[in-house]
Amino acid sequence: MSAFVGDSANPDRAARGEIERELLEWMAESTPPLDLARFERLALSLFRFQFEACPPYARLCDSLDRTPDAVKRVEDIPPVPTGAFKEFPLRCFPEAETVKIFRTSGTSVDRRGELHLDSLALYEASLLASLRRSFLHDLQGAAPEMRFLAPSPAEAPDSSLTHMFETLRRAEGGPESGYDLHEGRLDLASLQAAAERARREDRPLVVAGTSFAFVHLLDEPLAADRDRWRLPPGSRVMETGGFKGRSRTVPRDVLRHQIAGLFGLDERSVVNQYGMTELGSQFYDSTLVDPDGPRRKEAPPWTRVRFVDPESGRDVATGEVGMIVIHDLANTGSVAAIQTADLGRAIRDEAGDLIGFDVLGREEGAEARGCSIATDVMLEAAGEVSSP
Repeated sequence: MSAFVGDSANPDRAARGEIERELLEWMAESTPPLDLARFERLALSLFRFQFEACPPYARLCDSLDRTPDAVKRVEDIPPVPTGAFKEFPLRCFPEAETVKIFRTSGTSVDRRGELHLDSLALYEASLLASLRRSFLHDLQGAAPEMRFLAPSPAEAPDSSLTHMFETLRRAEGGPESGYDLHEGRLDLASLQAAAERARREDRPLVVAGTSFAFVHLLDEPLAADRDRWRLPPGSRVMETGGFKGRSRTVPRDVLRHQIAGLFGLDERSVVNQYGMTELGSQFYDSTLVDPDGPRRKEAPPWTRVRFVDPESGRDVATGEVGMIVIHDLANTGSVAAIQTADLGRAIRDEAGDLIGFDVLGREEGAEARGCSIATDVMLEAAGEVSSP
């Protein structure tokens, strides 16, 4: 499926088409370079397009006196709280052109956030570029077997995580790759058979899944027999997602230690992915590509991660904890600037250069607080009435 193509009869669409063409070229580079000037230029151009194409977002920007003519730097682009994606679709294209809707997790009675897409080309280019750089840097093209502790596309067609796994499986996975979570239950026999194959053939196995799926695996009585699960050198694990709404939580470092112990791997072979449905890009632990450096999240060059004071919205001082705001240029059809409910801080090397960031957890109630004012403003623009 092709990316959005510029329309010379519609200057807004043409502007987006030009931005996407440049982004796809950037993502296709073998080692996409950090290019602050290119990011700044594209981010401001994308902000101008999204202001014109998304009336609710324009209303929010107007209320803050941050219009494209007034905004001259990325830090001044207004972010949209993730909670706003639960209230209405934030899209920059006609509804009839929607090809995919990803929804946040939740029960049938929860209001779920939605990301609407009119093309998957940029979305998939971004996720594959980051996975190849941070997770499969030494296995790219080797077609390793991959096991996913997540529902299949048939079971979860609106899950962005499952779509990411399926895109990865098709692009880089071996022919025996597949899913080991069916109707909410782990298929231990299938996963164990994959581990036995990997040992017999002395080939790395890639295991990826939700954090809570790994907790269930570790709770299984069979997990006590470590010889069943031991994996060959070069194998690796990716866990992602939080514990919101779950019966119990496990600290990230404890979970990583237990996963590494189960599979007989160095903890540096177990990485966490930070991502969310509302974003087109993801962030990975650095330990596979920089095993001797501090563990931190690395950001693809077409994103910028900021840490802000939740009251003022201004960047906190270097090294201080702040709310995470992400500018993700892969979000061309939605809103690129997202305010999360997560806390984090920047990580710098001894020379003071920014090398990544830490995610320190969620601030309770932050999503609701951040969402309330912004949503009211945007609902006015949409001519809707807030639910009581």
